[in-house]
Amino acid sequence: MTQRPLPDIPLFKPKKETLILPLSTELALIVEITFLGVAVLLFLMGKSSPWKDLIDNISINFLAIIVEAFPFMLIGSLAGGIIEMFVSVTWIEKVFRQRKTRAVFLAGGLGLFFPVCECAIVPVVRRLLGKGIPFGAAITFLLAGPIVNVIVAASTAIAYKYDWRFVVVRLASGYIIAVIVGLLLGLLYNRKNGLIPAWGKTVPCACGHNHNDKALPLLLRFRHAIVHASDDFFDVGRYLVIGAFIAALMRSTVSMGAFADLMASPWLAIILMMVMAVILNLCSEADAFIAASFRDLLPGSAQMAFMVMGPMLDIKLILMYFSVFRNRVILSLILVVTTTVLLAMLALEYLHIGLS
Repeated sequence: MTQRPLPDIPLFKPKKETLILPLSTELALIVEITFLGVAVLLFLMGKSSPWKDLIDNISINFLAIIVEAFPFMLIGSLAGGIIEMFVSVTWIEKVFRQRKTRAVFLAGGLGLFFPVCECAIVPVVRRLLGKGIPFGAAITFLLAGPIVNVIVAASTAIAYKYDWRFVVVRLASGYIIAVIVGLLLGLLYNRKNGLIPAWGKTVPCACGHNHNDKALPLLLRFRHAIVHASDDFFDVGRYLVIGAFIAALMRSTVSMGAFADLMASPWLAIILMMVMAVILNLCSEADAFIAASFRDLLPGSAQMAFMVMGPMLDIKLILMYFSVFRNRVILSLILVVTTTVLLAMLALEYLHIGLS
């Protein structure tokens, strides 16, 4: 009778792994809880007459931002789902991976093929990152996509009564600034140290769909694309709701007239319009109409600062960035974008590139 070997029994039981949420997720949970608490408080305050007008204004502004942004958010989510199911990894590698520097320049014009505003750009970038697009190229498309596209060009032309100087300068500024930021951050960060753990590397999708199976019926592939779009819509949409609420609160409590006496110098006008762009959270398809309303009051460089800064960096975008990037990347993005836009707009003003 042969004796069976005894199984190896470890002397010490391994410790159970504890789930540690990343700081961005913890911050998101704190913001969500705070948001719900403030929303309930404002709802109760709105029942009393002293606060009724203010709460009504906040509600109107909040709904206006949501109604304006959600259709474009849906478009971006659908585009992301289509990219996931119909754009192959092989094509991404062929176009973007061979030369990272060239990929950045190509990504700056990708918005011409995906004309979505900043409300919808994050889901598209998430899917492109899942396909393996280089980090610097993803940053470039994130910043340039909401500006360098045909819909924004058309809205800007209409807002400025077909003064094509504003259209050309806006698209050129958006492209150049996005490429500069993409190249710089591409040197500092990569997919490993720049993305949150869920997006730090290209991994098989957990949905169970075989995305590379071209034998799947076309209708089934579209169905899977819609499933991915719904996941992105609800995952990123929460940041949009919170950002829209903050923007509505700011728009209801801060009057534009408060800045009127501070607009004497062009550099101060540029800075203040950049701040307003961050606070107001306007969609890139609509912000040109707001900027054009300052045409007789502010220099063209300040109006351009508003139209370039907003689509690259505003409150709702910063919150949505937490669903993709690590905290240090977001901080670097804020600093580099702000500095680059400011320097570019000062160059427009003091090099006498006329935008009157």
